[in-house]
Amino acid sequence: MMNTLAFPDYYNNTVRLSLSVAPFSTEPKHVWIICRYNNQWLLTSHPRRGLEFPGGKVEDGETPEEAAVREVYEETGGIVRSLHYIGQYEVHGQADQLIKNIYFAEIEEIDRKINYLETDGPRLIPEMPDNIKHDPTYSFIMKDDVLTVSLEEIKQRFNAMFTV
Repeated sequence: MMNTLAFPDYYNNTVRLSLSVAPFSTEPKHVWIICRYNNQWLLTSHPRRGLEFPGGKVEDGETPEEAAVREVYEETGGIVRSLHYIGQYEVHGQADQLIKNIYFAEIEEIDRKINYLETDGPRLIPEMPDNIKHDPTYSFIMKDDVLTVSLEEIKQRFNAMFTV
C-alpha cells in the first residue's frame, strides 16, 4: 500500500493523497463521495464546474461520515446504503489549504427532489470516460489523480464488481 502520493491538480496546486486513515487531519473540514447506484456512477451536475461526485463541507457538530451522507442526499437525492472510507487528500492552494476525506458510497435509492441546493441534481453514467481529464463536461475536481487512484482502490477493495 502506498504511503503518500504527491502531484499537481488541475490548477497546478500541490496535492498529497494517502489511502491511510487520517494522515493529514483527524478532523477534515471537507468530504468527497464516489457514488455507485444500480451499476452506474452517480454524479451531480454543478452549474459552474460541471459533472462531479458529490461533496462539500463538514458542518459544526457533524462527523465527516455524517457530512458525506448529507452531501450525497442534498446534491443527488441519493440515500446511502453503505459508506466506506477510501483515503484523505490535502490541497495546498495559493490562498489556503484544504483537507478532504474520500468515501465510496453504495446508494440504495434516489429520491426525486425539488431543490438540490447548489447543484442541478443527479446524473448517472455507466462508466468513466477515458478522456475525462480533457472533457469540459466534467469538473476540475474529476481531472487529477485523486479520482484515478481512488477508483483503482475501490476496484481492488470491492473485487472489481464494476468497470471504471
